[in-house]
Amino acid sequence: MLRALIVVAAGAMLGLVVSVGGASAQTVAAPQAGSAVATPDNAVLLTVFLKHDQSRPLGELNAQLARQGFYKAFPPAGMEVVSWYVAMGIGQVITLRLPASRVREVNRVLEDTAWGAYRTEFYLTYDLKPVGMAEHEKAVKGQ
Repeated sequence: MLRALIVVAAGAMLGLVVSVGGASAQTVAAPQAGSAVATPDNAVLLTVFLKHDQSRPLGELNAQLARQGFYKAFPPAGMEVVSWYVAMGIGQVITLRLPASRVREVNRVLEDTAWGAYRTEFYLTYDLKPVGMAEHEKAVKGQ
C-alpha cells in the first residue's frame, strides 16, 4: 500500500516537473476539463494557499475575482474540496482531493482566475493515514 502511494505521488510530481519544464519552451493551451475521478490508487491531495494582496482593499480584490470568473471556475468540476479555510494574515487555504492527472488543470484555473488578487502556493501530498494507522495498530499489538 505504501509503495503504491509513493509511486502515485512520485509520478504526479514527475509529471509536474516535466510539464513545467516543457511549458517554457512552447505555448501551452489551456487543458480541457478532466473527467477523471479520484480513486485510492490515483488520488493526491493538493493544498493551495491563496495569499491576499494586502496592499489592496478586500472589496477591490473580490471585484477582480468576480471579473476573472474565479468562483465560477474554481474548484474544477469533479474535484473534492477537503477543506477551505481563511487563515488570518495569510489568506485562503484550500485542500482538494483529485486524480494526479488533473493537477495541471487546477493550476491553469488558478492562473487564469486568481492571479492578481492572490499570490499562489501549492503543496502536493498524498494520504498516508491508512499506512500510519496500520503501523500504529501493529505497534500497539506488539506491546
